[in-house]
Amino acid sequence: MSIIDHLSVGVPDIEAACAFYDGLLKTLGVRRLATSGGFAAYGTDAVQFLAMTPENGGTYTPGNGTHICFAAPSQDAVRAFHAFAVEHGGADDGAPGPRPAYPAPNVFTTFVRDPFGNKLEAIHNGFAA
Repeated sequence: MSIIDHLSVGVPDIEAACAFYDGLLKTLGVRRLATSGGFAAYGTDAVQFLAMTPENGGTYTPGNGTHICFAAPSQDAVRAFHAFAVEHGGADDGAPGPRPAYPAPNVFTTFVRDPFGNKLEAIHNGFAA
């Protein structure tokens, strides 16, 4: 059993979040499963990731030191994730490539920032592999 049920990031606008995350997560075989005025929920068979406006009505802020890591089925998927992000309003925060310092063998990963400042990672051969 996984110890994580789901993860979420704060965003200022659900429509803008869907415009980014629909395409970004498609690079990993993930799709939007539900949407409301306050969230967009993504997964394959069940919701595992959400983009949400703050429930308290306050201003969202990206978490300092927080990042969400998505499992990628291949190195090509990692590259596609990175390319989509930087071509659609995100920012490079670590080019796709091997990470020999990770405590897992043959890790291939990338880091990006979404258009709202949240730090994201796509990893092939990560800890969940």
